[in-house]
Amino acid sequence: MTSTGGPAGHSAEGETRSSRFRGDIEGLRAVAVGLVLLYHAGLPFIHGGFVGVDVFFVISGFLITTQLLSEMDRTGTVSLVRFYARRAKRLLPAAGVVLVATALLTWLFIPDTRWKEIGGDIAGSALYVVNWRLAARSVDYLAEDSQPSPVQHFWSLAVEEQYYLVWPLLILLAILAAKMIKNRTRPALWTGLLLVIVPSFAWSLIETAQSPASAFFVTTTRMWELGVGAAVALAAGACARLPRMAALVIGWAGLAAIAVSGLFYTENIAWPGYAAALPVIGAASVIAAGFAVTRGGPASLLGVRPMRWIGGLSYSLYLWHWPLIVVATVYFDGLSTYKGLAVVAVSIVPAWLTYRTVESGFRHSAAISRSARLALSLGANFTLIGVAAGIVLVLAVPAVGGPGAKTALGAAVLRDDPRGDPAGAVVDHVDWMTPLPTEATKDIDLTFRDNCLQGEGKTAVVTCRYGDPKGPITVAVVGDSKVAQWTSALEPLAKQNGWRMVTYLKSACSFSMAVIETEGQTCRAWGANVLKRLQADPPDWVVTSQSDTQGRDAAGKFTEQAMVVGLRDMWGRLRAMGSKVMVIANNPHPGKNVYECVAKNPDKLSACSFDRKEYDSSSAVTQHTAAKGMKGVEVVDLFDAICPTERCPAVIGNVLIYRQGSHLTDTYIRSMTPRLAKALTKAHLRATYKKEG
Repeated sequence: MTSTGGPAGHSAEGETRSSRFRGDIEGLRAVAVGLVLLYHAGLPFIHGGFVGVDVFFVISGFLITTQLLSEMDRTGTVSLVRFYARRAKRLLPAAGVVLVATALLTWLFIPDTRWKEIGGDIAGSALYVVNWRLAARSVDYLAEDSQPSPVQHFWSLAVEEQYYLVWPLLILLAILAAKMIKNRTRPALWTGLLLVIVPSFAWSLIETAQSPASAFFVTTTRMWELGVGAAVALAAGACARLPRMAALVIGWAGLAAIAVSGLFYTENIAWPGYAAALPVIGAASVIAAGFAVTRGGPASLLGVRPMRWIGGLSYSLYLWHWPLIVVATVYFDGLSTYKGLAVVAVSIVPAWLTYRTVESGFRHSAAISRSARLALSLGANFTLIGVAAGIVLVLAVPAVGGPGAKTALGAAVLRDDPRGDPAGAVVDHVDWMTPLPTEATKDIDLTFRDNCLQGEGKTAVVTCRYGDPKGPITVAVVGDSKVAQWTSALEPLAKQNGWRMVTYLKSACSFSMAVIETEGQTCRAWGANVLKRLQADPPDWVVTSQSDTQGRDAAGKFTEQAMVVGLRDMWGRLRAMGSKVMVIANNPHPGKNVYECVAKNPDKLSACSFDRKEYDSSSAVTQHTAAKGMKGVEVVDLFDAICPTERCPAVIGNVLIYRQGSHLTDTYIRSMTPRLAKALTKAHLRATYKKEG
């Protein structure tokens, strides 16, 4: 679960002149931001500090709704122009400053391999849509090793602003409906609010169960949390009439609920889902109790001056702390708890300066306060500045270079028996390479480009067809992304050898009867659906590979033996229907993002090499073990052409080998097409190859 939370409840303008100042809410902000900051710093006992964002959502929902209701009671309506003007002058200047600073820090300290992605995130943050970018990336198998973005924390701001495109409009509709039916406005508001809370909470339960990675970021799973805060604002009168003892119990129980979730929740909990109800209801309880009791209640703790000071600083503090943590992590190649705490402490300085000079400066400006047009213009300009900062960072990425022609690239420079070939030895420098590290993650196989992989949480079968549609030999390519990476080499072989090639692929799912740790039963159900399709029209060959090394055994433990049993079971079923099985042995994981290492060490590429012995822990060994003794099951292993020497290089024949995690660049895979053809032929699947063009 991605755990970067946001400051959500940063809307200080929610306190109107007609309402008493709620110091306990300012202190509750301090609790929430403290949970998030200490969690990000790596404090070991704050396991669930990410719940701070949920607390912030409740606070923000309460404050903004209080403001809107106050305006409605005074004027009989709400002004959307004034509402958005207030938010623009309050939020956008500080956000724009931090986004520009983050772009500069990225350019100075983060490898250029990430500039394009981060630049897009910065632009998305300025436009308050970055949460959807992050949601898409969270379920994108190509982004499995993507590092946290320095503006990842802007996702919660995006959720809030998207929510506030909806809620003020619902209030206006409620006012209009009440006037039309000549009824009180409050019942109509409750109806509108329930139309937000109930579907959003239901969707949160469903989406969190099916796709927890994306559910964390999307607005639809979070709106109910802001809605709960709005409900407290609507129920303010009833809250104020709570008996003192009841208010004390409710308030302290709410604060305890926040503390328990912050201390004992972990990243293993699918979030938000039902588990988020504890901190959400806890925050709502603290706010509700504060209407009826202060002395002796949570307000006596939350309302002290240091808590109010931190709470007032929470927006700027949150904006600054995360970019500094990400940059420090890159700079120090990791961050200890002590360093993490030091970074959080240092972030107070720019946060305070931003709060005093930018945040408060624009918010309290008399000229801006008098003119909604000026406030909106100010916000728009700072938004454009943030967008421009992101675009400039994207444009700063070095262009792809290198000679346009070369007689031999990649594995083509190696001899037929590559083991020990000096051409594949580790070197410290090459004059040029392709793809450049900045383009490595985009150097993908044709099935990724053709959207042929089924996504997370889904069991339906997705197919793509290549080669000769009327060919006499049918080859089914089945498995996860580790067999998908070979399709760019298999496709020309299919065309030249008259194969009818059909792909059955799903990200992170082995084609095995074993239950794996990632997606568990979902993968098994997908595999069963694929098997039914294959049984209906048995292919001549099933080509497969995978990254998983373990399956769950009868005792519930994940073991290599369970995976071996699961593979043999599946392959046995394929053999029983008359298909032969071709296993392309998986290549091992380097244990690092090689392309990032190359970007950092262009003149010391040896720093990006890894020990050949990593092969011994890869799923290739599991595949060899499972295939042993099975008639009609062949194994092709091209690892020597990826790692010819005792240290596995990052570059061979001017080609960067790894694009992401353990995945090979498409350029290197294509350079191995002649070797794959020979290996397949040796394993009884006849394949000739003539270089095209």
